[in-house]
Amino acid sequence: MDVTDMKVKYPGLLCERLPSGVLRYRVRVEGDKARRIPLTVTPDHPQFVEIYHAARAGVKLDPQSAPEDRAIRGSVGWLAAKHLAALEKAVEAGQVSALTLKKRRSVIKVLTDRYADYALEIPQAKLVELRDDMIETPAWADSVIEGIRSMYRWATERRICSVNPAIGIARIDRGKGGAIPWTPDDLRKYRAHHRPGTTAHLALTLFMFTACRISDAVLLGRKHETTIEGVRALRWQPVKRGSAEVAIPMMPPLYRATRATKVQGDTYLLNYRGQPFSTPDSLGQMFRRWCRDAGLSNRSSHGIRKAAGHLLAQEGCSQYQIMTVHGHTQAKTSEVYTKGVERWRLAKDAMAALEAMDW
Repeated sequence: MDVTDMKVKYPGLLCERLPSGVLRYRVRVEGDKARRIPLTVTPDHPQFVEIYHAARAGVKLDPQSAPEDRAIRGSVGWLAAKHLAALEKAVEAGQVSALTLKKRRSVIKVLTDRYADYALEIPQAKLVELRDDMIETPAWADSVIEGIRSMYRWATERRICSVNPAIGIARIDRGKGGAIPWTPDDLRKYRAHHRPGTTAHLALTLFMFTACRISDAVLLGRKHETTIEGVRALRWQPVKRGSAEVAIPMMPPLYRATRATKVQGDTYLLNYRGQPFSTPDSLGQMFRRWCRDAGLSNRSSHGIRKAAGHLLAQEGCSQYQIMTVHGHTQAKTSEVYTKGVERWRLAKDAMAALEAMDW
């Protein structure tokens, strides 16, 4: 790189040839021409631009330094880098799932793209403004605020900061109750388009007869089959942290579907290459495509899980029975499926008692 060109592209950058013939690069600190910071890398280094700008701001960076060291200390960007570094360690220790880390990175990027250089105790009004600017995608906006709230909860617990500016920010997704539960007509429509023997048909059958999450569907296979008290069953530990082990009978429709596909592998569901899906996202994208092909553009795999919960409740299962199928550890999580049904049964029984009255 020509020294003259560098002076044009990088104000304050000085290049000197030492008696040994080696080129030395230094940068004048902006606002303090008397101060010059030697650069630790040459212009062909991938971190050169970052290190140059830091030097112009009066900060000397070493290459390959941690993100939190490269951020302005006490800034939102600095806090975000510390939080992500802590999450990475938690993933390595098996305390946090890789999927959680991936989602948190996406949330943090939204925050730091806009407010990286703000003081870490950012005014709540700025977070509200960030949320409102994403009003066209309300569910994502709420997810971003929840992720920021979790980051600050982590920070306040460790006394990195004293307040959580995301507390009290209301949700804007009046959502429609999350994923839409599938109806019997939806199930028939899908199966009419995707016939037995196809991966698409097997996927629907697996979701319906296990009520598993998509993070488990990419892993389930014959290795999870077992026999309990003479009954063929599936037993697995859900990926989602805090979930209880699931052990359920393997119903005939599911057994037939798992044996009907031409290609068999380590997992029930295989991609077009005959390999297990690499991530829940890749399976999710394919399942949405299968739904669109069947004319069900607004349906998802999680909606099948909800449908299974509602059907179990309608068939008289208690919330505790549904808990065992869904892997829930708290009754209130499964109560959403049984509450309306049980209230109706109570009302019906109560009215039956009135029926016998002599009026």
